[in-house]
Amino acid sequence: NIRNLSTASNTNQRVTMMSSSVLHNAKPHIARGVGRLTDLVFTSGQGSYVQTTCGKTLLDFTTGIGVVNTGHAHPRVVAAAKEQLDRIVHSQVNIGYHDKMLELTEMLLPNLPKGMDTIFYGTTGAEAVENSVKMARAFTGKHAVVVFRGGYHGRTFGTMAMTTSSRIYRQKFGPLIPGVHVTPFPYEYHGITTEMAMNELDQLFKDTLHEDDVAAFLIEPVLGEGGYVPAPPDFLKKVREFANSKGALMICDEVQTGFGRTGSLFACDSEYYGSDVQPDIMTMAKGIASGFPLSGVATRREIADKCDPGMLGGTYAGNALSCAAAVETQKVLQEENLIENAAKMGERLKQNLSNIQSSEFSRGLIGDVRGLGLMIGLEFAKEAEPGIKNKVSQACADEGLLLLGCSTYEVVRFVPPLNITQDDIDNGSEKFEKALKRVLS
Repeated sequence: NIRNLSTASNTNQRVTMMSSSVLHNAKPHIARGVGRLTDLVFTSGQGSYVQTTCGKTLLDFTTGIGVVNTGHAHPRVVAAAKEQLDRIVHSQVNIGYHDKMLELTEMLLPNLPKGMDTIFYGTTGAEAVENSVKMARAFTGKHAVVVFRGGYHGRTFGTMAMTTSSRIYRQKFGPLIPGVHVTPFPYEYHGITTEMAMNELDQLFKDTLHEDDVAAFLIEPVLGEGGYVPAPPDFLKKVREFANSKGALMICDEVQTGFGRTGSLFACDSEYYGSDVQPDIMTMAKGIASGFPLSGVATRREIADKCDPGMLGGTYAGNALSCAAAVETQKVLQEENLIENAAKMGERLKQNLSNIQSSEFSRGLIGDVRGLGLMIGLEFAKEAEPGIKNKVSQACADEGLLLLGCSTYEVVRFVPPLNITQDDIDNGSEKFEKALKRVLS
């Protein structure tokens, strides 16, 4: 991957020549409300690597927070986008259909969870989540939504009420939309079992909620921002059964887990969770189009058809350029065996991290290594110093590795491209180990 960055290096040189004053002057005018891992300026990327204006090359274990599943600038996706640029960039969905949206739909339908036959396209994951709730409300005639503690569903005005992975996403913005109720998510490292979570959910309906009010249960199969915590295999099935008993729909938020990230195309439809989950609605985004903004809501026609024409839409919904990239992304995922590689490399990475966990220098300060596919979380023990995840992330950047933290607990997350090689998995593991030794020394 590094060898393929020669062209990118030339681009960086041109950017650097003009960037020192321009970038220095521009940075103070970017809203400070956007949090950033580093102050670096990125100009190019190829495969598992990115480059900056200062000529630094870094191994990327963030992939834009699980977006470029096919790696940066995958040549097939880039070629498809370039071809589409010469045809049509924006074909607005309220005017008519466009061919790439229809082609993408034909590709996705056979691979969706059982029973899903209808798709709405949007632009962002938060947009998909909000539209999934609109569909649930329209179909059931009810309004309330039950979400699970630690879930991240977006930071728009509607979704921030449903996001509980951190208070930062909602502070100073209240009052939030009503009708959202929070219940525990199983987190066995912190002692919350499936049985305990289900008992709390049952109690919620005894002391607070009535089934006549609840439209949907919204859940991530694997907590994303909440700590990369996979739901236990039996939990999603129990939520499915509970939703049925209350006459409510089950929405699986696969914005981050979808398109091979967990070693299956969709986590809720994987061998890990079995075939009994079958959500009524599923949201998707991030990895669908290798970095081009696109999202979707998949459901059954009987649910989608409760929305009359005009109730759904958006200026950039299902953008033609993004759909062209998404079509090629689906081909790459299948033809280059990226989903199988995600499962295999995920096991390799977990083993590497487990070895670091058991090493003498870590002094028992790594409490848990967990995850599915290439969506892996490493949580530091309660004995570790507060803020260690941020210190480790910064030390990793110094070592040439991009690695993000997450959760209100001390968690770092490993989210490399699905086509990463074993050499780069090992390289990243070594960089993480060096960074951790520096922090713990």
